Amino acid sequence: MADKQGDFVWYELMTSDADAAQAFYEPLLGWKFAGSGTPGMDYRLGSKGDTEVVGLLELTGDMTKGGARPAWIGYIAVDDIDVSLAALKDKGGQLFMGPNHLDGVGHMAMVADPQGAPFYLMQPEGEGSQSFAKHEPREGHCAWNELVSADQAGAHAFYTALFGWEKADSMDMGEMGSYDIYSTDDYTLGAIMQKTAEMPASMWSYYFRVPEIDAAVDYVKTNGGQVINGPMEIPGGEYVFNAIDPQGAMFSIIGKKGG
Repeated sequence: MADKQGDFVWYELMTSDADAAQAFYEPLLGWKFAGSGTPGMDYRLGSKGDTEVVGLLELTGDMTKGGARPAWIGYIAVDDIDVSLAALKDKGGQLFMGPNHLDGVGHMAMVADPQGAPFYLMQPEGEGSQSFAKHEPREGHCAWNELVSADQAGAHAFYTALFGWEKADSMDMGEMGSYDIYSTDDYTLGAIMQKTAEMPASMWSYYFRVPEIDAAVDYVKTNGGQVINGPMEIPGGEYVFNAIDPQGAMFSIIGKKGG
């Protein structure tokens, strides 16, 4: 099915060492990477089985000098890149790069919301994406998109107006405030929560699914990564943790307990 306005359609790791990042993530998530053939850059496509789910970009010296650092970034579909860019700017967002066009892929622009959380706008071409598991759990795919924002109310106003997302539910997290859950079309896509003082910046986190959470924790710890939060149980009985990979990019994992 074709991608629709507001769908998360791609996830990309920008990293300082593509070979090392590939070696770290392939066993953890069951991905297999191959070159994309993109001229002038080391860009690799990661697949789970026969489905392409993520991209891997090695940062160049110029990118690093310009302020780029290892990070995961998500792509959100729009129907018209120019119309959405104009709306984004009108609502206080920023344009960092683009829009650029890649034949067979689409038009894309790196942007940020008014609180500074970066993401890509993408007017896709070709077949619909399966990177995000919309309707049922899929190992190696993204299962949840979570925004920590310095202005939760402002983020709500921005994203619902820009993409048509709707707040579907809310959980009281005590001193941390509410955990607001959002849907689009006929599925739930993720949540927005208030940033705490300890959190470094407004940012999106992407939760990738593994078959067994404790094995993933052990793998991260023994292969140069750092678990910074969790694992902790979430509603529904699954577990999540947040971590930093060996090159410094934050990532998140969701899965079940074994046994």
